[in-house]
Amino acid sequence: METLRVDGLTKSLGGQRIVDDVSFTLGRGDVVAFAGPNGAGKSTTIKMILGLVFPDRGSVHINEQPLTARNRWILSRVGAMIESPSFYGTATGEQNLRLFADLYGVPRTRVGEVLDLVDLGDAAGKKVDRYSLGMKQRLGIARAFLNRPDLVILDEPTNGLDPFGVREIRQLVGRLAGDEGVTFLVASHVLSELEQICGRAVILDRGRVVAQGDLPSLMAAHQSRDLEHLFLSVLSGARDADVARA
Repeated sequence: METLRVDGLTKSLGGQRIVDDVSFTLGRGDVVAFAGPNGAGKSTTIKMILGLVFPDRGSVHINEQPLTARNRWILSRVGAMIESPSFYGTATGEQNLRLFADLYGVPRTRVGEVLDLVDLGDAAGKKVDRYSLGMKQRLGIARAFLNRPDLVILDEPTNGLDPFGVREIRQLVGRLAGDEGVTFLVASHVLSELEQICGRAVILDRGRVVAQGDLPSLMAAHQSRDLEHLFLSVLSGARDADVARA
């Protein structure tokens, strides 16, 4: 069963084509890297998948249901953490998640479950402004799991983390995909941070999909003349004027 299908998504802003005919699919339990240089169009594509931005053309299907203005209920099957999650720093992790549970119409008993899911049960009563950056990222993932989603989208989940924090997030995503059967789309401009947990990758450049498939094959293909320069940029996380969009 397809958890997510993206067909021909296209978006222009200010007369500039930001996303250009992007298509890919994700099956149940897939962990897929959504990679490309900064400015490649990843965030705009994600916002269209989440219904935050309307595409000029193209479609999104979640659990084989089309995302339309009349069919937005299907987003209840999606969890997301876009960039750095925001919380009330003077409230505890548990109090923050209770607020979101009430907002989402989720039983408060789910709060303790998701805190344990991301290994924050012992820090539930600790104020968020005393959390480390890695703990805040894990709290953001816990929030994304409140509604028992089938699809979770993480946008730059390891951004700003030290190597230990990066490893924590990698291990957490791998465990949740395996234990919960959740499909993950993990966006990053540093593919090397994702290759240990993602079986497949979709690579964007200048708003277009330039490569997609299983990671071992893509890593081997980067030696080709057409992809070598782009892959070096994505693998290192460096912004290169020849491949990154303004």
